[in-house]
Amino acid sequence: MLKRVLHRLLTLIFKVKVTGMENYQLAGQRVLIVANHSSFLDPLLLGVFLPDDITFAINTHIAQRWWLKPFLRLSKVFPMDPTHPLSLKALIHYLQTDTKTVIFPEGRITDTGSLMKVYDGPGMVADKTGAMILPIRINGAEYSHFSRLQGKVRLRWFPAISIHILPPTQIHTSNAATGKVRRQHSGQVLTNIMTEMMFSTSQYRQTIFSAVLEARTIHGGKHTIAEDLERAPLSYDALITRSIIVGRLIKSITQVNENVGVLLPNTCKTLNVVLGLQLYQRIPAMLNFSIGAAGMISACRTGQVRVVLSSRKFIELAGLQAEADTLATQVSLVYLEDLAAPLRSTDKLFGLLLAKTAHYWYRPQADQAEAAAVVLFTSGSEGEPKGVVLSHTNILANLKQVKARIDFTPQDVVLNYLPMFHSFGFTVGTLLPVLSGMTSFFYPSPLHYAVIPEIAYEIGATIMFGTNTFLAAYAKKAHPYDFYKMRYVVAGAEKLQESTRTTWLNKFGIRILEGYGATETAPVTSVNTPMDYKAGSVGRFMPDMLHQLEPVPGIENAGKLHVAGPNIMKGYLLPNNPGVLVPPCSAAYGEGWYDTGDIVHVDEDGFIFIKGRSKRFAKISGEMVSLAAAEQLAILAWPDSQHAVVSLPDPKKGEQLVLLTTEASASAKTLADASPGVTAITLPRKVFVVDKLPALATGKTDYAAAQTLALSLVEANF
Repeated sequence: MLKRVLHRLLTLIFKVKVTGMENYQLAGQRVLIVANHSSFLDPLLLGVFLPDDITFAINTHIAQRWWLKPFLRLSKVFPMDPTHPLSLKALIHYLQTDTKTVIFPEGRITDTGSLMKVYDGPGMVADKTGAMILPIRINGAEYSHFSRLQGKVRLRWFPAISIHILPPTQIHTSNAATGKVRRQHSGQVLTNIMTEMMFSTSQYRQTIFSAVLEARTIHGGKHTIAEDLERAPLSYDALITRSIIVGRLIKSITQVNENVGVLLPNTCKTLNVVLGLQLYQRIPAMLNFSIGAAGMISACRTGQVRVVLSSRKFIELAGLQAEADTLATQVSLVYLEDLAAPLRSTDKLFGLLLAKTAHYWYRPQADQAEAAAVVLFTSGSEGEPKGVVLSHTNILANLKQVKARIDFTPQDVVLNYLPMFHSFGFTVGTLLPVLSGMTSFFYPSPLHYAVIPEIAYEIGATIMFGTNTFLAAYAKKAHPYDFYKMRYVVAGAEKLQESTRTTWLNKFGIRILEGYGATETAPVTSVNTPMDYKAGSVGRFMPDMLHQLEPVPGIENAGKLHVAGPNIMKGYLLPNNPGVLVPPCSAAYGEGWYDTGDIVHVDEDGFIFIKGRSKRFAKISGEMVSLAAAEQLAILAWPDSQHAVVSLPDPKKGEQLVLLTTEASASAKTLADASPGVTAITLPRKVFVVDKLPALATGKTDYAAAQTLALSLVEANF
C-alpha cells in the first residue's frame, strides 16, 4: 500500500518518467543494479518505481538514519561497512542466490553534479558472481533540495525526474587476471559502463538553440553565462533576447540553409550572431581573419558564402581595413552597426517577448538536429584548408561526451581566448560553458602573453583551454599566483612538451590535462581527466566512439587511427568542389569513419599515444622515420627555442630531414652530440637557423609554409 501511494505521489510532484523497463525484464534473476547517486531520493525512487522485491546494498551508517528507515521497509537492505573487507565477500555470496540488488558504485551522493569516483568493489562483485549488470541513470534529482549541490546549482522543490534503465551487460575478465589486477580491470569496465550510461542518456539530439533554452530552465534566466572586455555580464535572458533580435535582422538579408560568413572576434556579440543565425536556420561560416583576404575569399568560395557579417569597430581595431575592402569586392560585406541602425524600441520589446515565450513557439523539426550548425575550416597546417560541416548533434554529442568524463559546475569561469573560427574555441571554449551554466570570459587574442595571466587572476578563472605554444608563453610571463583558482587547464591542437608540463606543475601546481582531436570530430576525440590520466598520453576515447588502427608498413605497435561516433562531422566542403557536401568515408573502413591521418598507439588501458602524422613520416633508405621524433630531439637539446622538422626529396636515400630552428648555436653536429645513442637516420641532415618559424593563428607550426621555406634554403645553399 505504501509503495502504491508513494508511486502516485512522486509521479505527481516530480513528474517521474521511467524508460527502458523492458531492459529490466531482460536482465534475468541474478542482477546487480548500478545507478548514479544524485540525491537522497535515489533509494526511494528505485524502491518505488522498480518492480519486484529488490535489495539495497547500503552503507551501514546511512541505513541507521531514522528518517530513512521507514522508506527502507519498501525493500530488503543489505548493510555494508566500507571499512570491513568481508562486506564485499558477503555481498558476493548473497548475490549468488539469484537476487536483484541495487548498489551505488560511487559510494556517495555527488557534490559536483557529475559522475564521481567509481569504486572497484561493485565491479568485482559482478565479475565473481557472473551477475548481469543493469545500469540505471537517475536524472533531475540533483536539482532538488535533497541533493548535495546547495550553493552550486539552482535548486527547486519539485524538478522533473527521469529514470533511464539501460540494456543489461556483463563484466568478463581474462582467466589469467587474478587478485588486484582482476579487481582493477573489473572496476575500470564498470567505470566505462557508468560513463557510457551518463552519455547515452543525455539529450544531444536537438538543436543548439533548444539546448540553450534547456540550460536557461535549469540555471535560471538571470544566471550569468558570458562576459567580455566590455565588462557587461550576459545572462541567459539577455543572450536569448539579443540572439533573437540579431537573428531577425539577419533573416531579412539571407536565406534558409545559407552559409553566412562571420568575420568577428571573441565577444558576446559574436555569440549572439552565431545563435541568431542558427535560430533561423542559417549556418554560420566562421572566417579565419588571420589568413588574409586571399584566404578568406578562398574560404567563401569553398563554402559558397555570399554574405559576410562583420563590425566596423572590429575592422578598425584589428587593422583589417585593407582585407575588408578586398573581401567586399567578392562578397556582400554587412556591418552589424548598419544592420542595427533601424532598430526601434518596439523591435527590442518584441524580441524580449519572443525570448520570454521561446519555449512555447520554438519547435524545431525532428530532422533539424541533424542539419548543419556551423562551417569551420581546418587549420591548413599541412595543405589548403577545407570546410568542415558540423551538425547540431555532432557538437552537442561532443559536449555531452566531455561532460560524461569531467565535472563542471555553474561556479566555473572559463577564460576563452581561442578564436571562435577554431573548433577548440567554438565548441569547447564557447558552447560548453554556455550550455553548462558556466561563465565564459571572451578575450579577443591568445597572443597577449602578459595580459592573459592577469585576466585569469582578475576574473578568478577556473578553467582554461589552450595549445602548448600559448601555455608555454603564458607560463613565462605569469606570476606564480595568477592561476590561483584554476581547476583545469586542458591542452590540445599540438603536442604538449614535457618542459611546458613541468613548468606548469612546478610554478603553478597545476597538472595540464592533454587532449587530442580534430575539427572533424567536433573537436574532442580523447582527453586526460583527473580520474583517468597518463602522462605522455592524450587520454582515452570519448564515450560511444569506435576506433580502428590501420596497419602501416614499417611501423610496429601502432597504426593509422580511424574513428567513428556521433561527434564525427557531416562532411567536407572541398576547394575543388565548392558547396558540395562530401560525407566522411575512410578508404579502409568505409562510410561514417574518419581517417585522422595520425599514427597512434593505444595501450591496454585504452590510452592513446600519438606517434605522429602519417604525412609526417619520411622513408629514408627504406626505413620509416618520424619527423615528430626528430623534432623532439631538437626540443630536448634546446628547450627554450622553437623547432620544425620537414622532409625533402633526396636523390640517394629517397628523403632527407631538414631542421628549421630559432636556436642560434644549432648545427647538425651539435644536435648529434646532444643526442647520444640516436641512430643517424633519425637526425636531420641539414639545419637552418631562422628568426621565427611559420605559424598559424592557433600557434601551431605551419608545416606547409615551413616545407616551402626549407626548400628555398636548401636550394639557396646548394
